[in-house]
Amino acid sequence: MTPDVSFDAVVIGAGPVGLACALEIQRRGLTVCVVDKGALVNSLVGYPTNMEFFSTPELLEIGGYPFPTAHYKPLREDALDYYRRVAAGENLTLRLYEQVLALEGTPGAYEVVTTKGRLAARFIVVATGFFDVPNRLGVPGEELPHLSYYYKEPYAHVGQEVVVIGAKNSAAKAALQLARAGARVTLLVRGAAISESVKYWIRPDLLNRIAEGRIRALFSTTIESIDADAVQVLTPDGPQAVPAHFVYALTGYQPDYRLLTALGIDCRTDAARTPWHNEETFETNRPGVYMAGTVCGGLNTSRWFIENGRHHAAVIAAQLFAPLGEAACVR
Repeated sequence: MTPDVSFDAVVIGAGPVGLACALEIQRRGLTVCVVDKGALVNSLVGYPTNMEFFSTPELLEIGGYPFPTAHYKPLREDALDYYRRVAAGENLTLRLYEQVLALEGTPGAYEVVTTKGRLAARFIVVATGFFDVPNRLGVPGEELPHLSYYYKEPYAHVGQEVVVIGAKNSAAKAALQLARAGARVTLLVRGAAISESVKYWIRPDLLNRIAEGRIRALFSTTIESIDADAVQVLTPDGPQAVPAHFVYALTGYQPDYRLLTALGIDCRTDAARTPWHNEETFETNRPGVYMAGTVCGGLNTSRWFIENGRHHAAVIAAQLFAPLGEAACVR
């Protein structure tokens, strides 16, 4: 089949790092297209309402664009507007709500196969993050409609029994918000305590709310099954049925390994299932295919964030420009 259109590079993933890669490539005179199966900065769209970033604005900036905000640490809504403005300011070519299915062809002559057509490209950059594939519980009942792996806001849960599963930042913040909004919250934790990795201003707040009884917490607890009105758990004191009108399983996320396989990217045999890439150039085992951002860490999703992953963009753009030579800038 004949490709719909041809570019020097196709970036898969329209998150902050993907946008950073695209604008760095475009600034070097190369043509580039950004493809995403969802919205612009789709992961941020899925974040909780008014979520506060842990980083200050300058650490989230891409392309030299200042990040204006009235907050010391920007909110989700600030970031959504900022990255939209950057994409518009650079006039980036975006193909949103278009899922990538496969990568065909040979180095220098690839074709990205999507749900809407084919895109020819010399180079591919994979910046797909990790927020789309939750770490599932693997227990009976997890398909029930009152369980979600994504938390948005607490306001619909006033006076309701809400179970939050997890012990890290997302679970801690959700439990606190829900309790303050009038939900009756039970926090289920597999370990013996709230994770030490929870941010230093959140952890004491959560521990104090547990100590005063505002949030019930069960530690060293495993999930046996999800029922229509309860979560069946096994605690050190034996089995319990925890009442639950709503369940939030905030157990973390992982890269889309099925997509990586479809793109021909191998993974190492380490515990993190790290996608294979050269850590200096970010080129994968498939020549001319690069990766950037959080996806580089595999299951170790805390290795790369926007703050450090955005710097992959300049490194990759320089790699793409070098083999094309000066003639690539004359169009």
